Amino acid sequence: MSIFFNSIPIEELALGMSASYTQTITDSDIKSFAGISGDHNPIHVDENYIEKSRFKKRVVHGLMPTSFFSGIFGTKLPGPGCLYVSQSIQFKKPIYINDTVTATVEIISIDTLSRHIKFKTTCIVRNKTAIDGIADIFVPKDA
Repeated sequence: MSIFFNSIPIEELALGMSASYTQTITDSDIKSFAGISGDHNPIHVDENYIEKSRFKKRVVHGLMPTSFFSGIFGTKLPGPGCLYVSQSIQFKKPIYINDTVTATVEIISIDTLSRHIKFKTTCIVRNKTAIDGIADIFVPKDA
C-alpha cells in the first residue's frame, strides 16, 4: 500500500496509461523562469533583439515546458514519491509566449523488478509536436 496520497502502486500501472497537463505560457512565466534558471538569452527576454531574428517573436525556454513532465510524474502518474532518473529531449518546433502547451506522458515499459517505468513524453502546441522524448522514472517500494 502506498504511503503517499494519490500515488499509483507500480503493480497497478499498465502500458498505455497516460496523463497530461496544459498551460498557456505568459510573459510573466518567461521572466520567472529566466530568473530561476539564470538563462537571460535575448531570444527569450528581449523584444528588440528577437524582432531582428528569424523567429520574430520571443521563444519560450525549452526546459520550461519540459519541466511540466516532472509535475505530471510527481502528482499524477505514477504520483508522489517517484524519482525522475533521466529524460531524453528533442526540440522540434519553437514555442512562443501565449502558446498553450499540453504536456503528456504515456507509459511505454514497466520493469517491476527494478521498479523503473519508461514514458514517452510530448509537448503539443497548435496540434503539432514541439518537444518529445523518453523519461525513466523510478518508483521506490514505499511510494
